[in-house]
Amino acid sequence: MFVTERLVAPLVGIGLMMSAMTAPCFAFDTKNEMNEDSSPFALFKFGFSAYKNGHKDEAVKALRFAAEKGHQGANWKLARMYAEGDGVKEDDYEAYKMFEQVIREGADQGTQNESYVADALVALAGYLRRGIPNSPINSNPGAARDLYLQAASNFGDSDAQFELGKMLMKGEGGQPNPNQAARWFRLSAQKGHAGAQAMLGNLLFQAGKTVRGLAMMTAALEHASKQDRAWIGDIQEQAFSIADEADRRTAMVLAEDIIKTGDF
Repeated sequence: MFVTERLVAPLVGIGLMMSAMTAPCFAFDTKNEMNEDSSPFALFKFGFSAYKNGHKDEAVKALRFAAEKGHQGANWKLARMYAEGDGVKEDDYEAYKMFEQVIREGADQGTQNESYVADALVALAGYLRRGIPNSPINSNPGAARDLYLQAASNFGDSDAQFELGKMLMKGEGGQPNPNQAARWFRLSAQKGHAGAQAMLGNLLFQAGKTVRGLAMMTAALEHASKQDRAWIGDIQEQAFSIADEADRRTAMVLAEDIIKTGDF
């Protein structure tokens, strides 16, 4: 919702931790004379540059200083690094707290901070969906579904739309709603999300729209990421084995058109 022209993702009913991120200060001295007295943006810019050049220790120091000074992008980048064990020891609970802080700060319309908040919502939803072992964060699919809905609705995030669609299909975290699932899959698919394109194609195939559904799954497989190719390939092959030869041929031609035009 909009509050004083600032888009803030509400965290009601989730039981999130209220404490803000705390981080120790580090001595920070480089040839570029960057230090903790530099502006938040300068620290963030330096940290991001250090990260891209493989100097992740220096990146972490600069990003910490920038985050302490309120730079939302620095907080988000640190959260990502902790979530992925990228340059620091992987720590999902630390990442969770940092993502939570990004959400609490909200985002002005039309700013880069919108993407940080959207990504943080999706990240927190994932943590709440499965829980974080050895931490206060337990699995709470209902809360996860609410966060995906916020990111999908307020920010139009394609990953959130896809994950929300899956939860609605399975009835995970609430009642199943295939019609709403298809709606979210379509919105995500139109943004180029291969997983959503495959899921939407599979729904169409099961609804009797054999050629269109098979073509969409085939097109989705063509540009899917490595981690998605396995499951998309499985449902596409299963559909191919059921379809008759004429439908297969027509679907392959249509898939080529979809790939060229991006019209899902």
